[in-house]
Amino acid sequence: MSLDTVPLWAQIVVGCLLLLSAVLTLAAAWGVLRLRDFFERLHPPALALVGSAWCVTLASMLFFSLHDGTLQLRAWLIIIVLSITVPITTLMLSRAALFRARRKPSGESLPAPLHPEHTIESAGPTDTRAG
Repeated sequence: MSLDTVPLWAQIVVGCLLLLSAVLTLAAAWGVLRLRDFFERLHPPALALVGSAWCVTLASMLFFSLHDGTLQLRAWLIIIVLSITVPITTLMLSRAALFRARRKPSGESLPAPLHPEHTIESAGPTDTRAG
């Protein structure tokens, strides 16, 4: 693989996208270390890492499209899957963490449940048939 087939302007753009990706990844890591609890650390690093993945994907598509002379969109699948799965995973992790935090007897200030009938005390078997 020779870099002679890729124009200099494209190499500079690809390099800048990869550097931006590194900066966003560093910002995500810094956010994980600096933010106090799980709920604060959940959203900003996920956004920074998805932005980082976008930069790497765009750099890859640009470089290989110009190198091969044809439009290369295979890397696009990675970012599509990531953009779909990250919000779903974030939601599931936050709900699991909120459930665990509500079960602890500590005095943390947590949001109240959305429905009062779904508290931990009332959670139990819902089958009331005699059997």
